[in-house]
Amino acid sequence: MSRRVLVTGASRGIGRAIAVAFAERGERVAVHYGSDRGEGETTLHALKGEGHVLVSGDLGDPAAAKAVVQSAVEGLGGVDVLVNNAAIAPGDSNRHDIASVDYEEWQRVWRSMVDVDLLGAANVTYCVARHLIERRAGGSIVNVGSRGAYRGEPSFPAYGAAKAGLHAFGQSMAVALAPHGIAVASVAPGFIGTERQQAMLDDAVRGQSPFGRVGTPEEVAAAVVHLSSPEAVWSSGAVLDLNGASYLR
Repeated sequence: MSRRVLVTGASRGIGRAIAVAFAERGERVAVHYGSDRGEGETTLHALKGEGHVLVSGDLGDPAAAKAVVQSAVEGLGGVDVLVNNAAIAPGDSNRHDIASVDYEEWQRVWRSMVDVDLLGAANVTYCVARHLIERRAGGSIVNVGSRGAYRGEPSFPAYGAAKAGLHAFGQSMAVALAPHGIAVASVAPGFIGTERQQAMLDDAVRGQSPFGRVGTPEEVAAAVVHLSSPEAVWSSGAVLDLNGASYLR
């Protein structure tokens, strides 16, 4: 029997690759997008099989986060797997070096990144976990964190802090939800060659890995699919580094 999977932030990049990977394995997917319906539909049309649905909402809004889960449950007939991938990623529009931004901009960026990257994931997790508990069904939750949680993000400290919080939150939920048969794990990708990040990936970045390259969205997706599988339940609580040995802890 195919599982029902909610992937947040699935309109492009890593999220799209994750949605595609689940669909290729016969799972039914709820493709979440924040604001770009066209990109969400592109992901939806790329999925193999039938029964996939499109859901939308700003996960920085607690009411919208709850509605996203409700829409996924209604559209798929339930949710068995949650992938918390949605995030406000670092970029020119939200750079906030402490020595160069004013206090108002500092507050704005911190609020927006934490609201989506950490609190949004926490709220979606709450709603999916309660759905699974009420069904007395096991399930899996996988969080997409970041190497930046360990290496630091000097120009984007809110992003690094939110991702570190997401890793810690996942470990807390692994302990809290294990008695209900729900496994929770996280991945911490390094630099990944998505369309959004490609322009930032110069030779120096690629040279950080002994493989001489950056990762692909498909490699992250493969790890997420594995961690969500029943065979990986004993990995609950883990944070898996995906950075091609560019950073070792």
